[in-house]
Amino acid sequence: MGRQMTNDLMFRNDAENNLHESEANKLVSEDISAAHLALGPLDGRYVEIAKQLSPYFSEFALVKNRVKVEVYWLKFLLLHVIGDRENNFDMSRMPEILSIYNDFSDKSFIEVKKIEAVTNHDVKAVELYVANKLKEMGMENLVSFVHIGCTSEDINNTAYAHMIKKAISEEWIPIAEKLVNVISELAIAYMDIPMLAHTHGQPATPTTVGKEFAVYVCRFRKYLQKMRNIKPCGKFNGATGNYSAISVAFPQIHWQMWSKHFVEAYLGLEFNPVTTQIESHDYICDIMDIIRHFNNILRDFDLDMWLYISMDYFKQVVVKGEVGSSTMPHKVNPIRFENSEANIKIGNAICSVLSDELPRSRMQRDLSDSSLQRNIGLAFGYSLQAIQQTIGGLKKVEVNVDKISADLNSRWEVLAEPIQTVLRKYGIPDAYNQLKELTRGKNITKEAIHEFIKTLDVLSDEDRNMLLELTPSSYTGLASKIVEDEI
Repeated sequence: MGRQMTNDLMFRNDAENNLHESEANKLVSEDISAAHLALGPLDGRYVEIAKQLSPYFSEFALVKNRVKVEVYWLKFLLLHVIGDRENNFDMSRMPEILSIYNDFSDKSFIEVKKIEAVTNHDVKAVELYVANKLKEMGMENLVSFVHIGCTSEDINNTAYAHMIKKAISEEWIPIAEKLVNVISELAIAYMDIPMLAHTHGQPATPTTVGKEFAVYVCRFRKYLQKMRNIKPCGKFNGATGNYSAISVAFPQIHWQMWSKHFVEAYLGLEFNPVTTQIESHDYICDIMDIIRHFNNILRDFDLDMWLYISMDYFKQVVVKGEVGSSTMPHKVNPIRFENSEANIKIGNAICSVLSDELPRSRMQRDLSDSSLQRNIGLAFGYSLQAIQQTIGGLKKVEVNVDKISADLNSRWEVLAEPIQTVLRKYGIPDAYNQLKELTRGKNITKEAIHEFIKTLDVLSDEDRNMLLELTPSSYTGLASKIVEDEI
């Protein structure tokens, strides 16, 4: 089964290579684009990542989500707080109010930015934009209720939470799952291919190629589940978190209960009931830590793949037209794994800064988190780029069974471990030292191992024959079964 899946993977690689040249042509334009003039790679060389994440983390996305919160807050107030007071409001016109958000466009964004140029306050500009739209609709009587009882951070924290929640579910988790699925497929395909393991860079107890892939699958899955369990939080409780202004204006309302209802039912977020002026950002720190740890596992995988390629345990598929070196024609470089590693370093640096700094705010509020949060998209972007590069690298390698087998079958000294372990079973106290004397620092032949086994009179015929039949290739323990059970 493993060999058949390996063949299938090789066929898939061949098919993709045939498409390479035509796909490459699509990437080149006759004109210099904005991407070519960009300051950073996420807006330039990796512009496709920017396109993926722009709907979640761009300035446009932030403004649009602020508008959403303002409009939904007005809807909430009309339905639960001021409906009776505004009994001249026709509830059938609610879709018109919601259209302020639903129909938000490039033109709308420009309108907000023009207001901001005057106010020099981004959230106030959104409030005034919504108010202007209500006036245009002939709903002047509702203007005073826009943003009522709110501080800017009520709008900001919930807008960011909504953006982050969608980016996780719609972008980061799917690409992370794709990576895990690709590695899982390889783990199954290669689960029966024995391979010499290396601990401290030295020959060690054999494993299988698939089992080493399975290790990463299980590690990735753990942090994928942690990310799935994350619940972005929102607070909606006024200037210093005490509902002060809104409770004076509407003292009859149970604001703690209704704020929770608004955040959870209207915005789909987890309610944070006790805050200062800002939501504490602890969940964002958790997300950054998960991304960073997932990235670190990925970097570990990239390094292993790089080393296995350098040992010729994996061969890289040659793609027509590609060049590995400007001067050495023979080169086929593992650039995708190296690219992934580099982007992980940059992304993790951003994750670390966000995780370290966002939990800190001077007393009830300072503005440092505002600038910090604008870089959340970069953390996601570098992570996505790294994951995609690793996936691309895996699509361009195939296991070199001949090389792996040759290395493994030249290392009969790895059987010192099972031989001394069997001797221990017979109560031989110096079994370890006997095998150490025979094998440590030596490249032992099959004949030398067999000659030693035949001198062990303490062994039963069954155990002696078992050890004589044992080879480096068959000494893989339960590696294949681990893959079957866990992947």
